[in-house]
Amino acid sequence: MKSFRYYILLLPALLLSMSVVLIPGLLTAYISFTDWNGVSPQINWIGLGNFRAIFADNVFWKALGNNIRWTILFVTVPVFIGMLSAVLLLGRRINATLYQLIYLFPYVLAPITNALLWLNIIFNPLTGVIGFLRKIGLNVPAPLGNINTALYAVAAVDIWHYWGFLTVVYLASLRQTPMDQVEAAQAEGANGWQVFRYVYFPSILPTVLLMYVMIIIFSFLTFDYVYLLTGGGPAHATEMLSTYAYTLGFSTFQVGRASAVGLVMSMFGLIAAAFYTWLSRREITE
Repeated sequence: MKSFRYYILLLPALLLSMSVVLIPGLLTAYISFTDWNGVSPQINWIGLGNFRAIFADNVFWKALGNNIRWTILFVTVPVFIGMLSAVLLLGRRINATLYQLIYLFPYVLAPITNALLWLNIIFNPLTGVIGFLRKIGLNVPAPLGNINTALYAVAAVDIWHYWGFLTVVYLASLRQTPMDQVEAAQAEGANGWQVFRYVYFPSILPTVLLMYVMIIIFSFLTFDYVYLLTGGGPAHATEMLSTYAYTLGFSTFQVGRASAVGLVMSMFGLIAAAFYTWLSRREITE
């Protein structure tokens, strides 16, 4: 009877998850095998036709390559900056909370606000930093207009907005490390790097792995900053699977193909989640 009450209490959350996650996900999977345009009541089953079409499209492979490069950037640069900042803040007792608020501030701002700040203050070729450098005689190209730098310019904006969040997460995890282990390592003569490597890092490894999985998932779902800053251009230099699917679904009304792209995106997230689950079970068994 007691367990039955638990299930009753869980029922609202289960129904909510089914209504906003499971059912739309199943519908997306079904639509990916049809030629639905998003408007017509007629839906024709075409099997793997949408998948064959997107795999034959060079833009799809361009977007996939950009997503992979984006993922590599985000599992390295913001992770390193966030971890370094967290370690530096760990030993700081004065104004530590203030620093955390400052680091986290870009993350809590709306993406449109961050995008406008960078477009007007940094990237604007007339009034921004780029414009100022040009006025003093430096021939600085517009990063968002260059196919070789556009992706990294957009990534820089997203990294600036994201690394503070990682700092706060890593700092909270570092503070959970048992102090007796830290003091014992210091008593044995371990230096700062050795204490971090052999005491702190093993303690926060589950958090690091979880954040890696989340970064990989979010990297293949990224949309907002790319769409706001470049819309996938120039010449598909910043095209992502998400913007590619958006164009297919809302510009050309090929909702079936857009759903097929969405399934491909989901597969990368599922692979990352499955790998994390495997690692978690391995740690439990060991």
